[in-house]
Amino acid sequence: MWIVAIASAQPIVIKTSIILDGKGGVLRNKMIVVESGRIVRVADARGSATYDLTGLTVMPGWIDTHVHLGWHFNKEGRLEQGGPGSKETPEQSALYAEGNAYATLLGGFTTVQSVGSAIDGDLRDLINAGVIPGPRILTSLRAVTENTGDTEKIRAYVRKMKEDGADVIKLFATASIRDGGKQTMTDEQVLATCSEAKALGLRSVVHAHAPGGARAAVMAGCTSVEHGALLDDATLQLIADHDTYFDPNFLVLHNYLENKAKFLGIGNYTEEGFAYMEKAIPMMSDIMKRAMAHHVKIVLGTDAVAGAHGRNAEEFIYRVRDGGQPPMDAIISGTSLAAEALALRDKIGTIAEGMAADIVAVAGNPLEDITVVRKVAFVMKGGRVYKH
Repeated sequence: MWIVAIASAQPIVIKTSIILDGKGGVLRNKMIVVESGRIVRVADARGSATYDLTGLTVMPGWIDTHVHLGWHFNKEGRLEQGGPGSKETPEQSALYAEGNAYATLLGGFTTVQSVGSAIDGDLRDLINAGVIPGPRILTSLRAVTENTGDTEKIRAYVRKMKEDGADVIKLFATASIRDGGKQTMTDEQVLATCSEAKALGLRSVVHAHAPGGARAAVMAGCTSVEHGALLDDATLQLIADHDTYFDPNFLVLHNYLENKAKFLGIGNYTEEGFAYMEKAIPMMSDIMKRAMAHHVKIVLGTDAVAGAHGRNAEEFIYRVRDGGQPPMDAIISGTSLAAEALALRDKIGTIAEGMAADIVAVAGNPLEDITVVRKVAFVMKGGRVYKH
């Protein structure tokens, strides 16, 4: 394997034997022609190719709708989030964040939504300028909480987030699962946040474990409910009825438990908090199955924190193995449906003419064995090859 970053002025021809187009279609023996960073043609394979991906399964670049790129383990093997109180210099924190972004890209994820850290804005802009490698980033920069203030202060805060360059508004309607997941923001605070975001042309994603917080988010017109470990069937049906997106997360819970020693004793990472997270794993499997039964729009987000960056594809495996999601549906949730949730359905998430040339290929067929998503053999983002 070698890592490259090549963007050619000449047409790039990619030969394939199987393509999962991101919308549920399977294409066989096709070539993908790329020019100026976009797919200009998908046709029957013939002639020579710039890249021969025969024998691999080709898909649109994967999309993770919920990550935290700034979170990492420091040189002492302990959680660091950067910012006030950090033991690191801003330069060190920035380098860790870039390392996380690059690992995520090489893991097959060409677009992520990072919610949120102040470093995300500069990281996004430098990646967009081609200065450093990484996935396409959308970011909230920071978040709205119950402590942001009354409804007028919240609306002003949301306007400032937009002014500062936020692509999306993140809000915490409930406490962490480590603290029981109870509703924290009032219904009025949630409404003020999401309605102001909508007025500004921004989406809004809501941390909500408990039904109350999730219901408030749906009724306020928020875009997506994140986590949802404690949701009941009535709330899931409400989410479905309002076409709100739902982003349950498996990877983050497993990652916390696998790296317990690196988190324990920091903030609410207590023994009690870890006990809550351990109980939440089977709850998440149950939520996933019930959400599918209610025909909820389930997108793929990992809540990737320290220790998870570059392993985002494990979420596909947990959802299929533990959540009972069909493999094709899992792929769609991390491609075209995720793109739709990010309001980018006309740009990314599908292998089709006119779309950005974001392409990932794995060794094996994930429809037969979902674990092959660990075997990323090719990554292209915007027509530039980063892994081959």
